[in-house]
Amino acid sequence: MVIDWSNTAVYNTIMSVATGIALLLILQFGRKLQKEEIGQLDGWVVGFAIPGFILTLTGAHMSLTWPLSKIGFPFDDIIFGEPVLAFGVLLLAAAYLLRRRNQVYVREEKLDARNDKVIAKRLQEDLPGLLKPLSYFGAAMGLALIAIGVAGVTFQLFAAPKEEPISGLLADYPLVEASFISLLYAITGLGAALFPLILKKNPAAGLVKTVKTLWLIAGIIFVAFGVMNYFTHIGLIVNTMK
Repeated sequence: MVIDWSNTAVYNTIMSVATGIALLLILQFGRKLQKEEIGQLDGWVVGFAIPGFILTLTGAHMSLTWPLSKIGFPFDDIIFGEPVLAFGVLLLAAAYLLRRRNQVYVREEKLDARNDKVIAKRLQEDLPGLLKPLSYFGAAMGLALIAIGVAGVTFQLFAAPKEEPISGLLADYPLVEASFISLLYAITGLGAALFPLILKKNPAAGLVKTVKTLWLIAGIIFVAFGVMNYFTHIGLIVNTMK
């Protein structure tokens, strides 16, 4: 197998890492907020904006130019590009809302930005209403992720070629990797679909725990898989260069 890499672009390495970190960051933010230890919102704004920018940029490029179609995987441009673009935009929107809240609290309401409890209490009051409109689009994309998961198993997608280290060992068993990645997409999507339901004053504890568990598992796997892919994708390129 020979691929002309000068005509395409594969960067789901950083996509995967940024997605996983963003999911884990959301969980950490929620935990800190609940414990009233949130404080220093500027850091959280940047924390969400960095993966948001990366995902928006790479997702937009993949969605608009279909680079993977040039090496025979056009469906991957939809599978990776569009959900990543949507998640990136949502993260940037969340970063903007936090930045705006910080300005209101500090400049207009004259709250002490270093007082974690005061800032956290105000955010607990404001965030559900602020995030609710965003959560509907996130929930719809969550359902789309579940649909992608079903498609992955149905059409046995995601199988790595034999030339790719580690992942390529399962090239003769396409349903294995198809099931793994499809399940990863499905649990991420289920968490997103349920997210609007926990944006209320007293959400069901079981529902909150379910979303947290789904995104914790997905976040860890996305980061680990992305890190591994830095090795496997470099190996794939080396093994398939003209």
